[in-house]
Amino acid sequence: MLKFLAVPLLAVLTACASSNPTPEGGGQVYDPYENTNRAIHSFNRGVDRVFFRPAAKGYVTVIPRPMVNSFNMFAENLSLPGQTVDYLLQGKPKEAGTTLFRFVVNSTVGFAGLADPASDFQIPRADTDFGETLHVWGFAEGPYLELPLYGPSTTRDAIGVFVNLFTNPIDFAPTRPINNLGLYAEIVRRLGDRGLYSDTVDSILYDSSDSYAQLRLIYLQNRRFELATDDEDAYLGLYSDPYSDTGTPVAPDLADPYEDPYAE
Repeated sequence: MLKFLAVPLLAVLTACASSNPTPEGGGQVYDPYENTNRAIHSFNRGVDRVFFRPAAKGYVTVIPRPMVNSFNMFAENLSLPGQTVDYLLQGKPKEAGTTLFRFVVNSTVGFAGLADPASDFQIPRADTDFGETLHVWGFAEGPYLELPLYGPSTTRDAIGVFVNLFTNPIDFAPTRPINNLGLYAEIVRRLGDRGLYSDTVDSILYDSSDSYAQLRLIYLQNRRFELATDDEDAYLGLYSDPYSDTGTPVAPDLADPYEDPYAE
């Protein structure tokens, strides 16, 4: 299966590397597919309004908060072997070892990851993905994208989402209790997060005059901040006007991240 995916994946990676994105640290937005992205955003918002939002609110209403947290920790634990692989690909053996150790502790003492004793033992949390691996390898951010049913991304991070579907060693185990367990667990985790942070998400999607621009701004700034930890220069301009070269109104001050970005 992976052999057949290698050629198209290589083609996408080449396209990502040869695109003409604006500098990631300059606070600018590169969105040449905005019309298509806005159509996908409208679709995603409709799915959220009709299906995901009510399901998430019902989920956190019926399921006690400690159980919701446990299911979220279970999903996070299942992702750790894949994150270990990403750390190795980034040339970070220390972080890879810590992540693998965290997985072993939570999978055994933590009842298959439903609890988080690793944090009690002060084992750091893992937080990486193949999109960050591509960043470490020097691939550009590429155009902004909104993915159907997934949400905001960039070309580089979209490739990362795709690749991470196939790089978790758990998926290659000879016996698993449920096929695609990691995928189902991630859906439940997102359901829990949507319910727990419903007011914040609603304020972005339904209370701003341009939810697409608002979500794009928040995603890009947060993602660039995450990837800029080792490069102080990359912080510069993160909160400057990303629309200064396009003639579009100035983006909001993120001290109030849900302010209308196009208010007079």
